[in-house]
Amino acid sequence: MPSQLNQLRQFTTVVADTGDFESIRVHKPTDATTNPSLILKAVQQDTYKPLLIETIKEFPNHSVEEKLDHLLIKFGQKILDVVPGRVSTEVDARLSFDTQGTIERAKHLIQLYEQAGIDRSRVLIKIAATWEGIQAARQLEQEGIKCNMTLIFSLVQAVACADAKVQLISPFVGRIYDWYKKQAGNQWVEADNAGSNDPGVKSVSKIYHYYKKFGIKTEIMGASFRNTSQILALAGCDLLTISPDLLQALSQQDTPITRVLDEQDSQQKAIDPLVLDEKTFRFLLNQEAMATEKLAEGIRAFVADAEKLDTLITSTLG
Repeated sequence: MPSQLNQLRQFTTVVADTGDFESIRVHKPTDATTNPSLILKAVQQDTYKPLLIETIKEFPNHSVEEKLDHLLIKFGQKILDVVPGRVSTEVDARLSFDTQGTIERAKHLIQLYEQAGIDRSRVLIKIAATWEGIQAARQLEQEGIKCNMTLIFSLVQAVACADAKVQLISPFVGRIYDWYKKQAGNQWVEADNAGSNDPGVKSVSKIYHYYKKFGIKTEIMGASFRNTSQILALAGCDLLTISPDLLQALSQQDTPITRVLDEQDSQQKAIDPLVLDEKTFRFLLNQEAMATEKLAEGIRAFVADAEKLDTLITSTLG
């Protein structure tokens, strides 16, 4: 029997969620995603610290911001040497509420990739799915820069991204699960909230059914997994981005799996279209405590790690 990882590939494009390109080499995903937290984790390892030192030496007179962008590109290049598909590189989360700033930074990242000989078709620019971020992505897409909208916790965000005709969205699973588990406290029963009943799985499934019902072309990539059961409960999703430890776990199991999400099933469901403008988006998102809190928390966490990367760049080599 093939491994669960290989079985999953029959239904879903497997993506590696890491900056560790050596682990990517082992599991042979199609694409890979990074974020400030993953890059920070990688450059503190002996294997990857030379990339940080190399970047600082190569651009001694550049600003910290520019050095950070060059570091992201170096990781992206190394990853693209390993994967046949695309890499996602994130715009600084400190620009999450700055539409024009996001556009300019995204264009700069693409320019650096192209200067390094990487075609823009192999790069997705990751942007937090705030209203401002989504509007930046709308313009970038019109200019031929493909975007991956991250930190998606609600159908409202997903529909706004679809309206902007973005290439791909990354709805989170594990962080939603974390929120509901914390809210329930001692009342939480793991068995009752596993598999298709997992609140994070439910959220991604809802987005999947909406997109397929209305023929939306934006790709859906489930992200942020805590265990393999969450992954297998989304078999059939367009893409799933998975950490190295969970890729390893799936590669070591051979229990048969089945497709769970299916486009034809989605088209049979009774779903009303959601019509959004800015005020409706902000209101409906605000009505969802989980989505509002996790989006804000996610941005704060990415900002904190971006600031740590700045400090690391400044302190390395004195």
